[in-house]
Amino acid sequence: MAKLYPIFLLTCLVVTISTLVHANVKEDKAYWDRIAPVLNTTYWQQKASAAAMKNDKAYTPDPYAVSGNLSHSVSEMIIGNQGRRNLAGGKARGPCMATNPIDRCWRCDPNWANNRQKLADCVKGFGRKTTGGKGGPIYVVTDPSDSDMVNPRPGTLRFGVTRNGPLWITFARSMTIRLNQELIMTSHKTIDGRGADVTIASGAGITIQFIENVIIHGIKIFDIVVGSGGLIRDGQDHFGQRTMSDGDGISIFGSSNIWIDHVSMRNCRDGLVDAIMGSTAITISNSHFTDHNEVMLFGASDGYGGDEKMQITVAFNHFGKRLIQRMPRCRFGFIHVLNNDYTHWEMYAIGGSMHPTIISEGNRFIAPNNGHAKEITKREYVDESVWKSWQWRSINDVYLNGAFFRQGGPELKDRPFSRKDMIKSRPGTYVGRLTRYSGSLRCIVGKPC
Repeated sequence: MAKLYPIFLLTCLVVTISTLVHANVKEDKAYWDRIAPVLNTTYWQQKASAAAMKNDKAYTPDPYAVSGNLSHSVSEMIIGNQGRRNLAGGKARGPCMATNPIDRCWRCDPNWANNRQKLADCVKGFGRKTTGGKGGPIYVVTDPSDSDMVNPRPGTLRFGVTRNGPLWITFARSMTIRLNQELIMTSHKTIDGRGADVTIASGAGITIQFIENVIIHGIKIFDIVVGSGGLIRDGQDHFGQRTMSDGDGISIFGSSNIWIDHVSMRNCRDGLVDAIMGSTAITISNSHFTDHNEVMLFGASDGYGGDEKMQITVAFNHFGKRLIQRMPRCRFGFIHVLNNDYTHWEMYAIGGSMHPTIISEGNRFIAPNNGHAKEITKREYVDESVWKSWQWRSINDVYLNGAFFRQGGPELKDRPFSRKDMIKSRPGTYVGRLTRYSGSLRCIVGKPC
């Protein structure tokens, strides 16, 4: 047994180093040099220009109002006059396991499968205007294959996401889809995995580039690798040459009005969810993340000021086992991190550079046993004399096992975070309940989900 101990330590060291040696590829100049020939084509320049105008329209001039309204809805749900019934379900509607205001909007309805598009009315936070494929026809994925990147077969997921116009995409049965190359989506699409066990695994990930209005709900995304590139369809009327994909689970690139909800993710080659290049109006909610190094990157370059318009809500998620850092890591922008359960990290939980505004509200942070990793926050590439003016505030967070949050910036006063919301709700103590059903759900047709 004693002889095996050094071998065990060496194995652990090799595994740990292998997860840490690579940084997010989008922070490397070589990445931008590699994709520049594609981005500089007339087709993608036109798409980028159109997307930038839509992103500007999606930007909220008063982000505190949006984040404050979400805080208020959580408060009302937990401590309002019918708070207990709101969490447990009223007698008139029967038992309901929805435990936060997003889920409460749809999960208690036993007829959810006959009214799938009601889901689009349920998003809150910065992505609150996202409607996905609402108003469009239902498209059913019947074929899990992904063999033709240019002329995808009808019935496949790739065929659905590349169609023109709104489309609500569902799945005929449980299936695992291995994407041979990145799945490039078009605007006004919903991928809705409810009622089936849908996994995207062991291939490339999902790309949301220069588009708007996308919902991804109720699927699993595991073991994503780098795609080799080549000719790939990116719209019903266009295909073109692509370089290697990043290895992200979900890559949001210059896009707006995006909602990711009830997704389970682990072990992608690059980030689990990355949002860059002026992407904004995004909500990431009710999801479960495990087994990853750099979990979320919001803003890839200290030199790209376009990310000042980035506004992202991260709410009701569970950051779970074997995570290391970046939950999220932010540049510029306004990030509202609300009612998440941070049960594991190895280095830090929330980090950033280039003066992002980060409002951490009602989260539960459980620090690792490592005495050198108790701090929740990490500022990068800047002295304290500079970052102490950045607006990083912790409101009603719960700290366990020695966790601590190093705040900066002026204390929030005269903001829509009212005193009533901040004190009366005490949301941090409810995080275990609010995030209890994070990740993809096992929804059964005919029953509340």
